[in-house]
Amino acid sequence: MTDSLLRLLDVRAGYDGTQVLSAISLEITAGEFLAVLGPNGCGKTTLLRTASGLLQPLSGVVELDGAPLAGRPTREIARRIALLPQDAGPVFALTALEAVLLGRHPWHAPFAFESADDLDAAHAALAEVDAGALADRMLPTLSGGERQRVLLARALCQGGSVLLCDEPTSHLDLRHQAATFRLLRALARAGRAVVVVTHDVNLAVQACDRLLLLGPDGPVASGTPDDVVTEAHLRAAFGMRAVVSRPTGSLPFVVRQLDLDEGEIL
Repeated sequence: MTDSLLRLLDVRAGYDGTQVLSAISLEITAGEFLAVLGPNGCGKTTLLRTASGLLQPLSGVVELDGAPLAGRPTREIARRIALLPQDAGPVFALTALEAVLLGRHPWHAPFAFESADDLDAAHAALAEVDAGALADRMLPTLSGGERQRVLLARALCQGGSVLLCDEPTSHLDLRHQAATFRLLRALARAGRAVVVVTHDVNLAVQACDRLLLLGPDGPVASGTPDDVVTEAHLRAAFGMRAVVSRPTGSLPFVVRQLDLDEGEIL
């Protein structure tokens, strides 16, 4: 993992001049699977939007392949960075296959029709997320979990060397949560740089190479799961007590049992 694909250099970001994300410096390399953790409102989604070029930083620089992202054509960025957003927006009257094919738009001239290769890529992406049987289903008829898998397939179909996923396991059952993290890890092992925002500490610990833990006031810790997931770091980030045990192997396992009276994680 030596090829740097995406870098954030002392990035501050926010909306309407209000800072949400502060002093983030981060390098993401080819073949790496990085998870971003933290409480609601700490800037996780803002980080992904800034890294993808959808949001211009208030200060600092985002680099793609060693050159600034700012000012580059949107189509060029979309060919290198695929983003699975947390909020997919309105559900249009498209089939699942048509929705996935939208991921191929950056590779074509405006209003061009999809090719046979595009159709093959879309079907392959649906199969990767266990949604091949949904190809002809209309999006409004799908459950939240089914729709989430289709949207992930769209991001996979888009291609590129960087994949940014904001809560990709939301609405998914336990089987598909685990399958999604296995797929993302496999994509990283195949050479992509994969960044996932998640609230599932346990899945992140098991699947990811590195973690970035954000708190209300900025970064708390960055590094291997063993370095980042500690009781002190979780308290600093979430303001709650947690017990971190290692029952098997060397990676942390976070025991999360909510005490409703104390308002703490025991």
